[in-house]
Amino acid sequence: MDIKVQRPLSERAYRIRRYALQMGEIQGQGYIGQALGYADVLAVAYGHALNYRPEEPMWEGRDRFLLSHGHYAIALYAALIEAGIVDEDELQTYGCDDSRLPMSGMASYTPGMEISGGSLGQGLAIAVGMALGLRQKKSAAFVYNSMSDGELDEGATWEAALSAAHHGLSNLICLIDVNNQQADGNSNRMLGFEPLVDKFNAFGWYTQRVDGNDLAAVVNAFDAARQLEAAKPRAIVCDTLMGKGVPFLEKREKNHFIRVDPPEWQQAIAVLDAARAVGATK
Repeated sequence: MDIKVQRPLSERAYRIRRYALQMGEIQGQGYIGQALGYADVLAVAYGHALNYRPEEPMWEGRDRFLLSHGHYAIALYAALIEAGIVDEDELQTYGCDDSRLPMSGMASYTPGMEISGGSLGQGLAIAVGMALGLRQKKSAAFVYNSMSDGELDEGATWEAALSAAHHGLSNLICLIDVNNQQADGNSNRMLGFEPLVDKFNAFGWYTQRVDGNDLAAVVNAFDAARQLEAAKPRAIVCDTLMGKGVPFLEKREKNHFIRVDPPEWQQAIAVLDAARAVGATK
């Protein structure tokens, strides 16, 4: 069954958000703000752009999706469940002993998890190596490196960016989630990284910036990145809203890592369900 054909991207984004909330409720806390904010990007990635086989996660011809920001694991698990790579029943084990869904992404545990992320700033360097290896094999596969804006503080990120451009890695696409929050506060106040597009362009990348919660804009950006003929790496800067889709979570002053009161999990799911029902009647 081709899930991509059968479900609109808006439905996939809704389901990713809902799965994430269901997993969050099990632990009562987590990086749920990021999962809600990044759901649209993941819906486009797994519902439109990536080549993969749900029943064969290690298929050699697959596009590689690297979760450099390993603390976003709950978001990627939700996307992998929606994609049919991980069984929906497993979400009930999130963060539990012997689960294949630990709270931080681990490649040794989870189907579809390409790297063990969490030591921030390492993903892009790994992606450069993967892209070089796939090019050497004459593979048509793309490598997607998904990273947080906090990783822009790491020197290794910029060393990898230089290397990617030097080698003309046209099979490398870097997704940067700019939600302007880190553990210690606003990302730009921690270490200013703007003007981000100009910086990546100056490093030799083809760079786009989009509203990461606008599905049509994200689709167009993914398509442009894949279709570009120039021998250069591609970056998509995605501006997202933490807690997107659940207004009372969107408004929290600090939601990098949040604890949600027990009744609020079902309230959040109810808000998502109601918004989906309204959308279906339009």
